[in-house]
Amino acid sequence: MAAIHERAEYGIGDFVLLQELSLSAFMDNLKLRFEKGRIYTYIGEVVVSVNPYRPMDIYSPSYVQDYKDREIFERPPHIFALADNAHKTMKRQARDTCIVISGESGSGKTEASKIIMRYIAAVTNVGGQREVERVKDVLIKSNNILEAFGNAKTNRNDNSSRFGKYMDINFDFKGDPVGGHINNYLLEKSRVVHQQEGERNFHSFYQLLSGAPENMLNDMNLSRDPKLYKFINQGGDHKVASLNDKQDFRGVMDAMKATGFSLDEISTAWQVVAAVIHLGNIEFVGEDQAAVSDQGLSAVIGKMLQVSREDLEKSLCSRVIAAGGNVVDKHLNVPESIYAAQAFAKAMYERLFSWVVGKINDAIDPKHAGYVGKNTVIGVLDIYGFEIFDNNSFEQFCINYCNEKLQQLFIELVLKQEQEEYMKEGIEWQHIDYFNNKIICDLVELPHKGVFAILDEACLNVGKVTDEVFLDAMSQKLNKHDRFTSRTNNPADKTLEHHRDFRIKHYAGDVTYSAIGFIDKNKDTLFMDFKRLLFNSANPVIRSMWPDGAKSVTETTKRPVTAGTAFKISMIALVENLASKTPFYVRCIKPNEVKSPVLFDDTRVQHQVMYLGLLENVRVRRAGFAFRMPYDRFLKRYKLICNETWPNYRGQVIDGVKVIINKQGFSSDVKYGKSKIFIRSPQTLFSLEQAREEKMPSIVLFLQRLSRGALARKRARGMRAVYLIMRRYKKYKLRCYALACLSRFGNARSMKDFGKGVQWPKPPHSMRPTVELLKRAHLRWRAFMILSKIRENERPMVRLKVMAGDVLVGKRADWGVKRNWEGNYLATTKDNSTTSDFVSQVNGLKNKDGFSKVLFSSFVKKTNKFNKSADRGIVITDKFIYKVDPKKKFKSMGKGTPMTEITGMSVSPSKDQLAIIHLNGGNDLVLCLENPAQEERVGELVGVVTSHMHKILKRDLKVNITKTASCMLGGKQRTVTVKEAAVNGGPAFKKEGETLVLMWPNS
Repeated sequence: MAAIHERAEYGIGDFVLLQELSLSAFMDNLKLRFEKGRIYTYIGEVVVSVNPYRPMDIYSPSYVQDYKDREIFERPPHIFALADNAHKTMKRQARDTCIVISGESGSGKTEASKIIMRYIAAVTNVGGQREVERVKDVLIKSNNILEAFGNAKTNRNDNSSRFGKYMDINFDFKGDPVGGHINNYLLEKSRVVHQQEGERNFHSFYQLLSGAPENMLNDMNLSRDPKLYKFINQGGDHKVASLNDKQDFRGVMDAMKATGFSLDEISTAWQVVAAVIHLGNIEFVGEDQAAVSDQGLSAVIGKMLQVSREDLEKSLCSRVIAAGGNVVDKHLNVPESIYAAQAFAKAMYERLFSWVVGKINDAIDPKHAGYVGKNTVIGVLDIYGFEIFDNNSFEQFCINYCNEKLQQLFIELVLKQEQEEYMKEGIEWQHIDYFNNKIICDLVELPHKGVFAILDEACLNVGKVTDEVFLDAMSQKLNKHDRFTSRTNNPADKTLEHHRDFRIKHYAGDVTYSAIGFIDKNKDTLFMDFKRLLFNSANPVIRSMWPDGAKSVTETTKRPVTAGTAFKISMIALVENLASKTPFYVRCIKPNEVKSPVLFDDTRVQHQVMYLGLLENVRVRRAGFAFRMPYDRFLKRYKLICNETWPNYRGQVIDGVKVIINKQGFSSDVKYGKSKIFIRSPQTLFSLEQAREEKMPSIVLFLQRLSRGALARKRARGMRAVYLIMRRYKKYKLRCYALACLSRFGNARSMKDFGKGVQWPKPPHSMRPTVELLKRAHLRWRAFMILSKIRENERPMVRLKVMAGDVLVGKRADWGVKRNWEGNYLATTKDNSTTSDFVSQVNGLKNKDGFSKVLFSSFVKKTNKFNKSADRGIVITDKFIYKVDPKKKFKSMGKGTPMTEITGMSVSPSKDQLAIIHLNGGNDLVLCLENPAQEERVGELVGVVTSHMHKILKRDLKVNITKTASCMLGGKQRTVTVKEAAVNGGPAFKKEGETLVLMWPNS
């Protein structure tokens, strides 16, 4: 169903659903999708991947989540869907699976394998186990190491894998990776000593020269210029625009450390690489006996390999031969020494690469990680693509044979899967014509008759055997095979060179091979002298790479298996391993030869489509039926287009499917299997989809209406519940607060301070205003309780004391709070012996000015603007302040001063009786209260004035308590202070400069 998740402008997402099954229709659809940026297309469950030659933002974590635990048809075509399907099959069915990635060099196979690895790493280990994370990290980072030592730039690909890699990833019962194992096949070691024009040696050589620190290069006697070294400069320009060798070196170093390589092992690996580089610059001189021309260079190589210079030169220039029980040295000539040096370099690098793979395997081995128990695996095969070069040698022959074997496996397994599904579903199988390339595999691998067998036979012949002899043997034994030809068999074909070329008609096309080098490369000759040399190295890591060097010179050994036969055996084993697993396929296609992200080379792509057998794959997949789907999924997807099945069908699932098909009129175009429906033509499927699309808007509106209503009702229920909970909670908090208050203030009546010192509990937010009211109510109740103990006639005095106390408490030493306040002291005989005169004058003033009562009266010492003191009386009524003269029968001295003229008061903090009443008009009253009993009356005066002014003005009167007070006398500002002194006749005012001083008697 992935084909219909995308709009029509992107073409068909599954080639099986092409309306016209032809090569041109296939190519048109593939080209359209490439141009629209859709690089993945399905053939059923096979992924066809076109290399985009540009970064694409389709591998982010959001894409991982889109494809995780989804069926392959639920999302647009993607390699993530295939990886998830392989992982689900392995996890749910406990079956081993494998992902076979195939295609020619530069088609994106290695990148596809890395994407699959990253996806599996992203969707596993939800429990966050440390060991699983370590294994995942090693599996991912091992790619950097393998690419450095096993990949190279070719004319077709900047990062071409020059070895085959098959990785088994082991998973536990939860589906988490617990280890793995890597098998490597046929490292192209000939590249170590020779590269074609425009190509490079393995990346590791250039990474070492570009990225290693200066001190490291100095220790290895290396320069950063690759042009100085023969083994790595033959391809021309060593720069590659898409690679950063310096940065990659750091990445490889980090990966090796993370994978478990020790510092000594890492150092040894790069020393071997350096030794190979230097070995390319070794030159030999001499006639019959070769000798190394530059012993300094051989000493450097010996230092890298930790062997002596003499032993190294002896191995390069001679052979040790055991014959008839005697051991003799056979000297080599210059050509033989050059051949030996190149064979030594290739063997060293190959052993290094195998050792690196072994170290990675040790790091990810489930047994070494402590995992025991049954586990399942996912195999990922990233192996050479089919190659046709201008000069095709033994390596290309092996690589193309490998692709023949994988293509044969692909065809057999796809056919097998299809046949099994048809048989299981009870559908008659329709025979499909396809090209079976078993005939080509037999041509290469048959015993006694195949190319490998003929090559081995030539290598075993006694005497000097040449590549020409091998070619003649093939021409003779295979002259009747229609897939093989040579110039001997076809003299008219002038494209083939005499005594050099032969041609094999592969499934991917005709390839002309040069027989030159087949014998040597198949023999893979390496003198035992080199094996013994490195086995005796002082470096234990290098010794471990050459265990076969432990054999003595006289020890007889079996003839080693030739390189071709070893490769054939490994390929047969690989195919058997893959055949035992549930396979999944990624078929990679290279759109052009110039690595352009926009160019689609129709001829080049068509050739790949043909030799990958993609069209045959579509035919096999259709086998008369373009589409098939389980009944339950079909019913769920299409039940909305039929009233009888919508919204739910109550009968058997297959009956519901038949109702839909019959209502749409497609009964003649389908077959019913045991668990699936098979649809013959794509038009039927598209019609079903169109009917579904037309019905979808009304269904969506219906579902939106129901869902929105349901959500609204749910939200309303939730809001009601919230408010109910809030109300109940508020009541609960109010009750808790009330109980807390009751607990704290329950016996406040019996407390000495009536609960004043009790800490109020912290109120809920909503009760804060109410609590303020409660606090005020408590204060009023407390005041009531205090006042209830005071007699009614004493309450005015208490009120005055409270008013005075608010101003004076803590600020004045004594303010008379402990005595009774009588107020009108001049009307009492204890202060005034002539009270009748005072009363008579007050009554006259009352009638004249209309005040109600006298609030306060007392004898005072008064000063004026002339600094003159006089004995006077002060009378404060509810409306006026009067100054009276005791010597004239308390006659008023002028008009009374209205109380409203008072602006404030000033008193001192000491026990003196100074009082200043500030008035509007610039002439304040500066007084010193006097009484025969020498009582403290300033506090009472303050209480009377502030209390009455609060009634009049409805605000507090400002009272200053200060040692030095300011006042206005005669419109001028004066300063008044108090001094204690020994004075006779009582207190008196005195001028000292500009300051007015009240002289107060010592205690």
